[in-house]
Order: sequence, then structure tokens, then C-alpha cells
Amino acid sequence: MTDTSMAEKRNFLVLGSGAREHALVRSLSLSAFADTLYCAPGNPGIGGQARLLPLPAMTAEYVLPLVRKHSIHMAVIGPEAPLAAGLADDLRKEGVAVFGPGKAGAALEGSKAFAKKFMERQGIPTALWDLCTTMEEAEEALEKRTPPYVVKADGLAAGKGVFVTSSLEEAKEAAENLLVRDLLGEAGRRILVEDGLEGEELTILALTDGKTYRLLPPSQDHKRVFDGDRGPNTGGMGAYSPVPLADPALMEKIRKTILEPTFEGLRRENIPYCGVLYAGLMVDEGGTPRVIEYNVRFGDPEAQVVLPLLEGDLGEILLACAGGRLEEIEWKETSRWAADVVLASGGYPGPFEKGKIVSGLEEAERGENFLLFHGGTALSPEGKICTAGGRVFSAVGVGGTLEEALERAYAGVSLISFDSMHYRRDIGQKALIRQRRKPS
Repeated sequence: MTDTSMAEKRNFLVLGSGAREHALVRSLSLSAFADTLYCAPGNPGIGGQARLLPLPAMTAEYVLPLVRKHSIHMAVIGPEAPLAAGLADDLRKEGVAVFGPGKAGAALEGSKAFAKKFMERQGIPTALWDLCTTMEEAEEALEKRTPPYVVKADGLAAGKGVFVTSSLEEAKEAAENLLVRDLLGEAGRRILVEDGLEGEELTILALTDGKTYRLLPPSQDHKRVFDGDRGPNTGGMGAYSPVPLADPALMEKIRKTILEPTFEGLRRENIPYCGVLYAGLMVDEGGTPRVIEYNVRFGDPEAQVVLPLLEGDLGEILLACAGGRLEEIEWKETSRWAADVVLASGGYPGPFEKGKIVSGLEEAERGENFLLFHGGTALSPEGKICTAGGRVFSAVGVGGTLEEALERAYAGVSLISFDSMHYRRDIGQKALIRQRRKPS
């Protein structure tokens, strides 16, 4: 363990406004290396742990003046869009330490076609795919496949660019919405049609300085809006960590077939990468992992369960990544579990109303081993917390077992209410079933 008694404290700026950024701020608030924490633009919940700064746009034009005014040593970029636009490059050119890849590395998320071609070059297992720019190409690609049909927007779509359906007609309609009706604008003017992968999803988050990488506990997201994995895909309705599926044998396979080739490929292609690499995987019944997608930032809601379990000092780790010193840092594996239940606005991921007053927050936050991360909240004219987004809160329970973590998460959820609040009631059930089946 690093001696933190003489740690040089630094000012950190977390960029973003969601529950992921709230989780980052909360972990940094516990760091022996953090002095003043700032978040731009943040949200009312984050305001309890960091100083909020106004930010009209997440570009260097607006971020650099904040960095200079508040003597920021390190910027932590939460969302994917500014990373894909090259904000990390712009800040580094001005001498700012940054956690987050530059534009070249962020293309792994910014373009699904780029990521697929990268995987092909490195021999990384993934689904077979076709790139389509017209409906004729999309129909041809879909008709040579069997259900489930997968249609993806090539560009960034805030978690709304993936369509998975058992119906060929619905898949064609999804393609038409993107290519013809311009549903997602520029992001959907090129689409990928992929083979559907069967199995169980798994998220691996790797922190890297470009030379060394360290893994955070594996997690599992719940993408569909309704219980039983029904309904449309969302940005994520909940998560838990660690994951019983990810036993040592599977993790070794993931290292050898996915992580090592990914980081070696980045180095071979001279793509600098300092930040977190998110590998979204599908593991089939035979235990073979394949990459569904890369993300280039902490997942949301995965960050909300993984960061509370981190046994190291997040500030120290991020500084080490930015300084190319990650090999010096070690932390022990967690012995705890975390479960996140996302509280969403009614109608999400479709149209929803904002401005619903939230009640029960103070009582919920007094719960033992319960964390509440604000995702889409604002202050009403009367100064009360109200809804301002599709995913409003991440309600996180932490415990010695998954059952205990889930019990604490749902106990907190039961105290919170707002008009048309919606959440899944089956978070973590796959893991519980797997644990019960496992021979003692």
C-alpha cells in the first residue's frame, strides 16, 4: 500500500452531470490526494460533495478558463462525446493532466465501424457485421441473417443507437428510421448490421496509462427497460458487481483473447490511450467471450457499482494513469458486493415529462450502506429536487453478499417517490440463480 500521509493534494475537475460523475466525485472525495473537488456542470446531488461550475459546452474554449481560474491539476472527463471530439487532446496540449483518451483512442466508441475494423486487425472475437449506408444494403445484410437481428448506429447516440429484435420487419424499420428518417442525425447515417450473439452480458473496466492496465471488479448491466429483459434498450436500468459468471478461468480467457490484444493493438498502431477502457462482452454457454462493443469511459450504471467497491485510492490511481505510473499502484480485490437500481422517469427511453418533485431523499440517504447518485435532477423554482432526465437516480446498496446489497438498494428505493417513477424489480436475479445452482 502507498503511504498517503505525505500525499500532495491536487484540485480535481470532473466533467459531466450524471450519476457516473456523481460516483466519481464521491470516490474522489475519499481520496488522500484530492484537495478541492470541482464538477462542471454537475447536478444538485453532486453539489453536496464538489463545487459546481457552470459550463455552457464541454469544449476547451469553456473548460480551459475554469482550469486556470481554479488551479485545476487534473481533469476527469466523464461522457463520451467530448472524448470523441478530442477534448482530452486539447487539455493535454495546455499542460493539464487528463484522465480520458484522446480523439484517436476515443474512436473505439465514436465509430462502431472503426472499432470493428480494429478488432478484425487484432484478431479479437466479435460478431460478424456489415456496414450499410443505404436501405438496399441494410435489407441485404438483414435477410442473410437469422434472429435476433442487430442494427446499430455507427456514431454516438447516447445509449439509444442499438436495436435488437426477433422480427425482421422491426429490424428493417429500425434501419429505415436511421438511414431514411434520420432518427439520430449524423450518428445514424451509417449503420452496422450484425449477427446476434447469444449468451450472458458482462462488462469489464480496465484502467490504463497506455503501458499497464489494471482491472476493476466485473459488472453486469441491465439494458432493457422492463423486468425479464423485455422492452426497448436503454442507457442502463441497473447493475451489480462483482459477477459470479466471471470466475478466474473466464477472466484469464478474457485477458488473453480480448484485453491483451486490445492494448497491444493500440500500442502497435501508435494510438495513445490513458483512461478507462470498457469492454462490453457476450459470454456464450461454452464460456467463450466476444466483444459486443468498446466504450472509452466509465459505464453508467456500471461506475455506480464498481467505484464504491474499489479498495484503492481513486485520486492516486487517476494521477498515476496520467503520469504513466500505473505499474506502481496495486489494490486488493473487493470482498463486498454492490447493486444499483436505476429510478427512471415514466416513458423512458421514449418521451417523458420533467419537473416531477422528488420526496423521501433524506430518509433514504440515512440508510446503512446505501448510496444515492443523482443522474437527471434539478432544483425546482422552490428549491426542491425535481426530475430533469430519463434516468433520475442510481440507488446503490453495498453489502457482504449480493442478497444484502440488493436488499439495501431496494430498501432505499422504497422510500423515494416521484410521479410516474419506474424501475426494474429483478436486478441481479441472474446472478442469484447462478449462485444457487453452483455446487457447494
